[in-house]
Order: sequence, then C-alpha cells, then structure tokens
Amino acid sequence: MQIGHIDLGPRPVLLAPMEDVTDIGFRLLCRRLGAAMVYSEFVAADALVRMVNKSLQKLTVCDEERPVAIQIYGKDPGAVAEAAEIVWEHAHPDIIDINFGCPVKRVAGKGAGAGLLQNPDLMCEITRNVVDRVGDRVPVTVKTRLDWTMPHEGNFLIESLAERLQDQGISALTIHGRTRAQMYTGEANWAPIGRIKTNPRIHIPIIGNGDIDSPERCREAFDRYGVDAVMIGRATFGRPWIFAEIQGKTLTVDEKLDILKQQALESIRLVDGQGKDNAEYRGILHVRRHLAASPLFKGIPNFRQTRIEMLRAEHLDELFEIIERCRPLVLETEAQGLKIS
Repeated sequence: MQIGHIDLGPRPVLLAPMEDVTDIGFRLLCRRLGAAMVYSEFVAADALVRMVNKSLQKLTVCDEERPVAIQIYGKDPGAVAEAAEIVWEHAHPDIIDINFGCPVKRVAGKGAGAGLLQNPDLMCEITRNVVDRVGDRVPVTVKTRLDWTMPHEGNFLIESLAERLQDQGISALTIHGRTRAQMYTGEANWAPIGRIKTNPRIHIPIIGNGDIDSPERCREAFDRYGVDAVMIGRATFGRPWIFAEIQGKTLTVDEKLDILKQQALESIRLVDGQGKDNAEYRGILHVRRHLAASPLFKGIPNFRQTRIEMLRAEHLDELFEIIERCRPLVLETEAQGLKIS
C-alpha cells in the first residue's frame, strides 16, 4: 500500500494518533515492534500558529521512527493551513494528517475534530487549504468518523463525504467505524468502511480503524472489508507488542514485561531530552497508567492493590520492583492456561 511516494508494503498496520500516548518514545517502541507507520499526538493548529512551546515540542521526530505522520486539528481554514506549513518547516514529516475525528467535548464541542462532521463544507475547505499550502511537498491525509450521529435512514455521511475529501486532493483517508455520538462505546461498524473501499470512484487508500485488538480481527479487516491498511489505537495501551503478534511473532511473558520496562525508560529519556527538571518522575507519571492497564496483569488474582501501587509509583526502581514482583504471577497465570495478551 502506498500513500503518495511512501511505500508501506502489503497489509500495513499503523499506530493511531492518541493524545498523551503517541509521543516519540512510544512511537519508536511501536515501530521496532512492527508498526508500519506511526502518528503523533494531535497538535492544535491555533497553538502552532501562536508558536506555543509545548505544541512545538510535539513536532519532534527522528529518522528511526520514519515513516511518521504528524496530525493537526482546528476549525479555521487559514490557521490549519498555516499550522501545516509550520509542521513541515519544523519536522518534515512523511505525512501531514488532519484530525476530523476527535470526539471529546473540548475539541468537537468547539467545532473542531469530529465537530466538523456537522459542517462538511468547512471540512472540505480546511482540507483544500492544507493541500494547496503543503500538498506539493508532503502527502496530506484525513482521519474522521462515520458521522456526527447515527442517521435515521440512508447512509452514513462519510459514504458521500469520502469522495468530496478525495476531490480536495488528499492522499489517503482513515475512517473510525463509530459516530461522534458513540464516542468509544459499542462496537465499531466496519460495513460502511467496506462500502467506501468498493466504491469505484474512490482511488485513494482507505484505512480502517476501530476495535482491532487481535491478529484475528486485523485479518478480518483486510479479508472481509478490503481496506488498504489497518490502524490500531487503544489496543496498544500496555500492549505495544500487538504489532509483533499481528506479524505472527510469539513473544514470551518475560519479553513482554521487559517491553513495558523499556517503555518506562523511553518515557523518562524523552522528558530528559526536553531539558525538563525531575525527568524520572515526569516520565513515570506519563507512562505508569498505561503499564498498569496492561492485559498481562488481568489474570492475576487480587491485582487491584498492586495496580494502585503501580499508579502511585514515583521512581523507576519502585516501578520496576512492582513489575518484577508481578513476573512470577504472570508466568503462573500463563502456566495455568489462562489467556494472556
């Protein structure tokens, strides 16, 4: 599958953009474990235009993680286009992606992200402005949802909007199989994604997203719905090795626990590289909730108190001691034949 000049190979699996998750450390880890391409946390266009330092820091990329996409969002066509220019000048990403899918109130409620599903004309105007501004240098893509809410009758908005977005010059379209009203509840609906893929007027790659949490579901997305690529988001929490599993690799419990420890080290290294004080604490604060949510620990009896300890850990040796304490328990759970992801 190819986006612009970027060849991602057959059946690529991508790391979804997720706020407060897909920083450079986590992206690097997922790339090493088999993600074909990784996406940054979304960055507010208005903040980039104002040169807010915290937002500019999100533009940091390195060659080892490429191909990498940086995602921006906003509701003003001029500001989003200017932000795309700033992204290109600062990071030279392989792709610039526009977020029309974030459902959270502070974004969608203000008319950005999935909020633009209520204004398709503005969505197209934003897309065209970005393509006109940077599309000659970098592929521009879009990520969105099926609709603002469930249609009373007829098709989802995206089934007609996909063609309009393609007409604005985007190089690929990612669709999350839920409406904004659903947020992350219920099951993702892949049927309309499949219909868009089989639309003879659609010639850009279609990337499917939503509820891909196993090699089996990933295979179904390709086989049943015909998408060009699959994007994985929440299933990577505490389980970045899902990319290796999809590639058919079998990791031991020890290897998975060591990956969690590596994730903590990468988080600390990232903070330290930003020159911030107390990098160890800040790095652990950022990553510990993802480690505590790892499915590795779900089979451990009475794990609640240990999870609380993990969520309260403030030092690396403290966090690692908790993980090592869990190691024999996880191995025992696996030996008893319980499923460990």
